[in-house]
Amino acid sequence: MHNRIPVASTVIAAVAYSAEAALDVEFTSGARYRYFAVPAQLFHEFLAADSKGVFFNQRIKPHYPCTKLDG
Repeated sequence: MHNRIPVASTVIAAVAYSAEAALDVEFTSGARYRYFAVPAQLFHEFLAADSKGVFFNQRIKPHYPCTKLDG
């Protein structure tokens, strides 16, 4: 995970964002997913959100395609 940013969340351990607008999310369970075409502004709003889990579930997960990352 490039430029891994640990976040304060009970569900999300860390995130990373790339120049290709890909958002990598590492969950506290160890599972990792990459979400595609996530706007940079939305990523910054996510980092600033009081609840990362709620923001993720409402604004990212249902709207952007993703793939599960290995190990």
